[in-house]
Amino acid sequence: MYEKEVSRLQEMIDESHRIVFFGGAGVSTESNIPDFRSADGIYHQAYRYSPEEVVSHSFFLRHTEAFYDFYKTKMMILDAKPNPAHLKLAELEEKKKLSAVVTQNIDGLHQAAGSKTVYELHGSILRNYCMDCHAFYDASYVKQAEGIPRCEKCGGIIKPDVVLYEEGLDSEVIQGAIRAIREADMLLIGGTSLIVYPAAGFIDYFQGRYLAVINKSETGRTVRADLSISAPIGQILEKIRA
Repeated sequence: MYEKEVSRLQEMIDESHRIVFFGGAGVSTESNIPDFRSADGIYHQAYRYSPEEVVSHSFFLRHTEAFYDFYKTKMMILDAKPNPAHLKLAELEEKKKLSAVVTQNIDGLHQAAGSKTVYELHGSILRNYCMDCHAFYDASYVKQAEGIPRCEKCGGIIKPDVVLYEEGLDSEVIQGAIRAIREADMLLIGGTSLIVYPAAGFIDYFQGRYLAVINKSETGRTVRADLSISAPIGQILEKIRA
């Protein structure tokens, strides 16, 4: 199954030397991390508040304990492991074929798989800082804290280094991601519906030779893909030779 598509994808990868991968929640769902927008995603589950409201900056400030009840339960999946997609991308980077990963995910699984150059557009659950003294705390400290995680040094509230709704993306991450995409000779898009902006607009900077899309469903915007495969990304990438 997908033999023809995989063969064509292999040809594109073999002919490329500066591949950039742009990925979203569909990469992580294969590691059993729920997404937001699929039929069984977080958006479709019943909560007192909508998930979009809960993970907003204003909600975090006004209802911090309710934020953490949701965040620690639904977004901090600390036992997740890299899947074949993460591992293949890390292998492609090690073989000097892939130059960067640009991800909308916050789980840190690309780095866990061995990827070195990763632009995390929406931050990471693995980094957490006191809002007052800026002391660093790891994910396990936040996950295990009762109620609102507080700083051991000053008592301040700890905030995850994730980009909440109503917050802007980190300018250095944006610049790095755009530069990598602009310099790429192949852009591989995977596991994303390309709905979330401004991240989805980053692909407009691509000027290279090949653009391939691997996603279980159609993307939310039309891209000039040279190859489109409607399948789980790990199932496809594990068939690729680095």
